[in-house]
Formats: sequence, C-alpha cells, structure tokens
Amino acid sequence: MKIIAVGMNYAQHNKELGHTLVNKEPVIFMKPDSALLKDGKPFFIPDFSKRVDYETELVVRINRLGKNIAPRFANRYYDAVTVGIDFTARDLQSEFRANGAPWELSKGFDNSAAIGTFVPISRYADIQKLNFKLTIDEQVVQQGNTADMLFSVDYIISYVSQFVTLKIGDLIFTGTPVGVGPVSIGQHLQGYLEEEKLLDFYIR
Repeated sequence: MKIIAVGMNYAQHNKELGHTLVNKEPVIFMKPDSALLKDGKPFFIPDFSKRVDYETELVVRINRLGKNIAPRFANRYYDAVTVGIDFTARDLQSEFRANGAPWELSKGFDNSAAIGTFVPISRYADIQKLNFKLTIDEQVVQQGNTADMLFSVDYIISYVSQFVTLKIGDLIFTGTPVGVGPVSIGQHLQGYLEEEKLLDFYIR
C-alpha cells in the first residue's frame, strides 16, 4: 500500500501559503505506509518540529489494479472515501524549500497521514460536490468543497497512473482547502464529510 498526495490543489490555499504560480499539472508527492494513522489513535507531535500543521483532505481508496487509466474510466478505480489529515512539519518544509532541497521528510514522517472511517462512494451523487470540514475542540477551523479542486479526483487518478501503477488499497490524499493551521497538545480533532463524522482523535 502506498499513499499518494496532491499538493496545491485549491487556489485559496495556495494564496495563503504564498504560491503564485498556476500549476498546469497536479503536484504529487508520496508518503510511506509508516505515515498512516488510523482507528482513532492519537497523533504525537514529533520532537523534530516546532510547528506541525493540519491539512484536511478528502481521501480516496483505490479498489483495483490500474495503469495508464483514461480519465473517463477513472471512476471505476475507487470505491470509498473518507476525511484525512496530511500533517506537515511546516518549519522543516520552509527550511527545505529555502535551500532548494526535497521536502518529503516534512510530509512523510511517521503518523503524518491520519485517516477516518471509509464510506462507500455510492453514497454520494457526485464526488466533485462534497463538503468536508475539520473541527478542533468542537470549533470549525477548516472547511472546503471538492468542487473547488483545481484538478478533479478522476483527473488525478489518470495523471498519477501514467507514472506509477495503482494497486488495491492505495490511498490518494486529494489536497487541502484554505484554512490550515498548527496543532497543539491536548486538542481534539474531528473530521466530517457531508456532516457525517468520520475522523476523531486527539493530539498528544
């Protein structure tokens, strides 16, 4: 199982991070399977970072083997979705970028990919019209709609499959909307998809 993630897929989020370039193709990065955090287990802030940000995202689960998938057939390759958080060591990411170095370590560290309970995609009429949000201590801190994605789920799947074979159980984090921010010890995070709570855990 591999975790494929999309960066800078919402215009307003790009602005809040100071990115002014318009991407012609999706920005893709990977997380190792050791990044996975599930079953409501707590997230422990790592010692190597002074600022870890939450990035709430729609996560898609691949359900069949695929390579060079045409966009019109991409919807056949996933069967479930959930809400996830791409944790980012923002201070490390800024340092790596300033030095022109790869920034995978700021994204792919242990437990940096939190996922909630998966629900069948058949429950929704259109994956590109889904509302999702994150609350911290019951206050909404981030919310978005998949209609605002720069690159749709099906396009992302088609694009990625040109380079890497998609396998059953692979996860795709589809990008975060505006409103990212830091986490701190003791906070209670809950993620919702269309008002259904799918993600629930604490920061330690």
